[in-house]
This record gives sequence, C-alpha cells and structure tokens, in this order.
Amino acid sequence: MYRQYSNQSTSAKCGCKKGAVNSENRQFIGVSRGGKTTKIHAIVDALGNPVHFMLTGGHVHDGSIAIDLLSGVEITGSNILADKAYGAQQIREYIEEKNARYTIPPKENCVEPWPCDYVIYKERHLVECFFNKIKAFRRVATRYDKLAVSFLGFVHLASIWILLK
Repeated sequence: MYRQYSNQSTSAKCGCKKGAVNSENRQFIGVSRGGKTTKIHAIVDALGNPVHFMLTGGHVHDGSIAIDLLSGVEITGSNILADKAYGAQQIREYIEEKNARYTIPPKENCVEPWPCDYVIYKERHLVECFFNKIKAFRRVATRYDKLAVSFLGFVHLASIWILLK
C-alpha cells in the first residue's frame, strides 16, 4: 500500500512549531516563588463593584501595569486608592495629569515621602473584599484555562455573578 503526502518530509516537521501560536507570554503565566501564576489586576468603584481588569504573569511587578490599567477607565475628579506597590513617581504624576487625586502610602525607604490620608486609605479594603469574593469561584482561583482570553472571560463572568447577587 502506498500513501502520498503533500509534504515531502516527516510528519514531525509538518505545520507550525509547538507553542508558536500560544506562547507563555500571551497566556500571562509567569514563574514566581509560588510556581506558575497569573495576576489579576482590578479597579473597583467606591462600592466595591468591579470596573476594569487586566491580566499579567505572576512575575510582573504591580506598578509596571498601573498606567495601562488606569488608562482603561475615566479617573478625572476621582481619588485613587492603591497600596505601596503603586507609589512610583510616574504613576502619581499620571494620576495628577488626569486631574485626579491619589491616596497611596509611601514606602518605608522612600527618600521624599508624600502625605497620605490614612482615614481615606482604610477604604482600600473594598478591592481586597472583591478579590476574596472572586476567589470563591474555583475556576478563577485555580485557573483551569490555558488561554488568557478564556481565563479573563471567566473572571468577567464571576464579576457579573457578584454584581447580580
């Protein structure tokens, strides 16, 4: 019996390379101390309702994605509450350029600390409460999805469920 193939090489060489379409960078999986992880960056409103999401690999610093995250929503006239990881000067300048205020505590080793209203900063627990609610969904907490698009879709579905409750 004779078979004719359109490609004159072994079957292992046919098609695209394994992983060429979905590299780990596009899946937002990064290796950190906890293993392979994905970070969910979220913006919530004053009531703790989700507004905007972004995914990064677990090894990516929180502050490096902050300007991209904030550019996804209109922040003019609002007060941005964030933890110390978002206290970089370029992030604070971006917030001021958009005519918004920030309540971000300075790091302990900061050379020129800025004032922070810790009474307002206590409201930052709303974003932490949102993450606790979203991690009640097993599929979001453990990331069963290979593709970042699928995972982000389930993050949105979990957020919709939280909003409807």
